Amino acid sequence: MSKYEMLYIIAADVDEEAKKGIIKKFEDLVVSCGGTVESTENWGEKQLQYPINYKDKGNYVLMTFDCEPSKVAEIDRIARIQDEIIRKMIIKK
Repeated sequence: MSKYEMLYIIAADVDEEAKKGIIKKFEDLVVSCGGTVESTENWGEKQLQYPINYKDKGNYVLMTFDCEPSKVAEIDRIARIQDEIIRKMIIKK
């Protein structure tokens, strides 16, 4: 297994319960793909450098996890189709 970091931005207009649900969804997704979540850091709401989809604020979340390289594409695909996620990036550590 390889170690990865996923940084994603949740739209600021999403309520707190939904934000917690999205974070839990991605943690559960990694576990269901056979990986383990090392840590999840919610950095809170921050001003974006430039507007994305007419939004100027977002909630940043950094998740560190171990996973098989073949499963990372599935995690990326799920993040891409999630409406509340305005940006995401997965890197190998």
